[in-house]
Amino acid sequence: MKKLIVLISLLFGASYGANAQSITPKWTYNVELTLPVAMGNVPYDDIMQGLINGSMYGQYSFPFHFNIGLGAKYTYLTINEFSVPEPRFGGVHSAYGFLKLGYDKFHNDRFATDYGLKLGYGNNYFYSYLESSTDRLNVEVPSSIVEGTVAFILSADERNSYRWVIGYGFQGYNFQLSHIGITGNEGYTESEINRPTNYLIVGFGYTYYFKSGNGN
Repeated sequence: MKKLIVLISLLFGASYGANAQSITPKWTYNVELTLPVAMGNVPYDDIMQGLINGSMYGQYSFPFHFNIGLGAKYTYLTINEFSVPEPRFGGVHSAYGFLKLGYDKFHNDRFATDYGLKLGYGNNYFYSYLESSTDRLNVEVPSSIVEGTVAFILSADERNSYRWVIGYGFQGYNFQLSHIGITGNEGYTESEINRPTNYLIVGFGYTYYFKSGNGN
């Protein structure tokens, strides 16, 4: 049985090697789905819990590995009801448009890396309400965003690849407790509050490689 498994593995590897084609990225469509972890601003770190961070963008890669892309991203974090003075529910929806600048390179037929920097602008939509009340607070906070990422890419074939993504983002606003309806500083110092909101992201992505005019 072990010999059969080894034989099948060798045949599959040989078949892949015979059909594998070197990928030269040009026009691509990319999707990333990651988990955001709130950092930076201390009350933001304590109170907000990241659920999802998603990006979609088109990208063009030049022959010298530099790439440029345009896309949109969405992030959602919820309020940790156990980290606020009284049971409060809600969260923040963040939507941004961005420009991506990066450097990508295939190190062999299957493995590549992509170093990227996303520069964008958008809005953060806070909403919150108390368990004992039907009144809902809505606060809109516009901000810029800078997000650096590193992606480790494994190609499935000459048109599709999958990636593991890790990154860190800076948002151009300071989270305030008043954004979620809390009055007062709740023991936080001014220096802890007056810090920009940051976040760490970890997750996965997908890339589709469009055919270029020369058939690549």
